[in-house]
Amino acid sequence: MIHFSRWQSLAIIGSVLLAIILALPNVLSPAWNQALAGFSLTSGLRPMTLGLDLQGGSNVLLEVDRNDLKDKLAQQLTGDIRSALREAKIGYSGISRTDAGIVVRIIKPEDTGRAKEELRKLQQPLNSGLFGTGGTLNLFDLSQQDQQFTLAFSAKGMDAKIAGAISQTLKIVESRINSLGTSEPVIQQQGKDRIVVQLPGVQDPERVKNVIGRTAKLTFQLVCESQPTAGAENQTPPPECKALPTKDSKLAALMWVQTSSRATVDGADLNDAKPGFDQQNQPVVTFRFNAKGAERFGRLTRENVGKPFAIILDDEIISAPRINEPILGGAGQISGNFSTEETANMSIVLRSGALPAKLTIVEERTVGPSLGSDSIRAGFKASVIGLMLVMVFMVVAYGFFGLIADIALLINLVMVVAVMSIVGFTLTLPGIAAIVLTMGMAVDSNVIIFERMREEWRNGRTAMNSIETGFKAALATILDSNFTAFIAAVVLFGVGSGPVRGFAITHAIGIMTTVYTAYTVTRYIVNAWVRWARPKEIPL
Repeated sequence: MIHFSRWQSLAIIGSVLLAIILALPNVLSPAWNQALAGFSLTSGLRPMTLGLDLQGGSNVLLEVDRNDLKDKLAQQLTGDIRSALREAKIGYSGISRTDAGIVVRIIKPEDTGRAKEELRKLQQPLNSGLFGTGGTLNLFDLSQQDQQFTLAFSAKGMDAKIAGAISQTLKIVESRINSLGTSEPVIQQQGKDRIVVQLPGVQDPERVKNVIGRTAKLTFQLVCESQPTAGAENQTPPPECKALPTKDSKLAALMWVQTSSRATVDGADLNDAKPGFDQQNQPVVTFRFNAKGAERFGRLTRENVGKPFAIILDDEIISAPRINEPILGGAGQISGNFSTEETANMSIVLRSGALPAKLTIVEERTVGPSLGSDSIRAGFKASVIGLMLVMVFMVVAYGFFGLIADIALLINLVMVVAVMSIVGFTLTLPGIAAIVLTMGMAVDSNVIIFERMREEWRNGRTAMNSIETGFKAALATILDSNFTAFIAAVVLFGVGSGPVRGFAITHAIGIMTTVYTAYTVTRYIVNAWVRWARPKEIPL
């Protein structure tokens, strides 16, 4: 019979005991788990993380605002057209926006050729297809009618721009959610322009929606010298100025800020943003620019000492301090009668970067914990029934050896729970289905071993040889069958999302623990029985 050294025996027994300890928090009360967390040796023990379908939480469906993205692109294009024509010294009579795009008329007919070349550079070529392998297309289509040029949005180009915006938005939303400390969120794309965010166990969905939905477009812009008079909010701003509402009650309800690039510093160059307190112990947000942003910010403040400049977040003036001296270090702070929670939220959205377009909430669902409790009870009931049926079948079919297989099966389930608990994988309703499937597949390896033993015994071998040959001959088959199942689980995890991934992770863990318990643990128990009983016959 195969011999186990002392170290091998200690490793097998130790792995089983460790699995029991790691899985223990899942059956203890919250009070006991809190008590265990107070000890250094058991502080890392924790129960499995439950998914949205088991513990409840929020499910939010977001959509990229196509019109908002178009507005931003049109505004950017308008400025680029002005700059390009001015640098080329080409006169134009005016720039206007239509539903199709931007229209500009050239004054002199002899300048239309040069104007066409300059405007062609503004079509914004984009990569399409997976990893940019689909070729290049333009965001804008250029057309000419006499001295009038139109840069119109291309349908395919806009789809490619939306796809890029979705990819960027996914990363930003994920960064913001992770900063909130939400455990095991699910963030994935749905369709062409929508994102699903599932937040298990979230108790404050309003804060989450406020954080993930903010565009977080931060700019620092000089304030115009002339300002609207009180009560005359409908006044037209001067050229290169625009009207924005204010958040600070100490300021006027509406202010005019300069829009030229030389009077603006973009917050995209921020390196960091943190909540803090000023000298009056008022909540503020401290920020720091990278090298490029620090240089532009320093130049803006150096050239405009004594003038006010506005700090603008999402087209709302947060504050408008006066530049008392050049700010050359690339660091500063944003104040404006904030609460502590507001500065914390603002820091999160500024650190993660600005969204490429506004997100609108299309659908919001809240899954109550009672529904999750019902799912857990139903899943637990299904697992117990499945476990009992499998154990009864093994005992009926293989007698004493079936009982050994049942012990290995129980150890297998404990190990699955232990691995998911210590690694922090989320258990979902499909995950419970994977556990039930694991119970049925786990005894397959034992069936292969026992049937080979029975075959060798019938062929006239001794009990010892039959047992040893059964384990040795079955090993290759066990590894092959479980390896192919493991590959299927990996593929499911790679191409699936949400519930499919939850199933794949649990199934993959179950396959690995099955190979270990069905062969190693079962063989160890059988070996201990053989050494004790010295059987002359195999009880199969």
